[in-house]
Amino acid sequence: MAQPAIESTIGANTHIKGDIQGDGGLRIDGIVEGTIELTGNLVITESAKVRAEIKANNVSIAGAVQGNVTANRVEVTDTGRIWGDMTVKALLVSEGAYLRGQMFMSQDLQPPKLEPPKPTKSSSPLPTPQAGTVVDVMPEEKPGK
Repeated sequence: MAQPAIESTIGANTHIKGDIQGDGGLRIDGIVEGTIELTGNLVITESAKVRAEIKANNVSIAGAVQGNVTANRVEVTDTGRIWGDMTVKALLVSEGAYLRGQMFMSQDLQPPKLEPPKPTKSSSPLPTPQAGTVVDVMPEEKPGK
């Protein structure tokens, strides 16, 4: 499945304060402060610094983000740094990435129920050694071999 194209770019020498809303993809190379709401994908490059509440379809973070992120899928690369909580369906974190905050999965899965093991009935129960006896774990050799 092809990723939707990035329609807009905020350049490395650009500093934006305010709210960003859109239906397409956005690439940030500069500084953004405020809120970001996209139905498309968001790419935060290594040079970017973002202080915002983020809601987008997919988010790729290679730069610095301070703020909460809500997305279907978030990828934090080895240069990515995030200070904030994430609500996601899928999360990919590369070795070397920095995360400080809580992560919530939007699916409502319940943990497995842990039950004690059920006793098994064996056709030939093993003898229980008495205290102080030595048990040989090596198989007995049959005479004549």
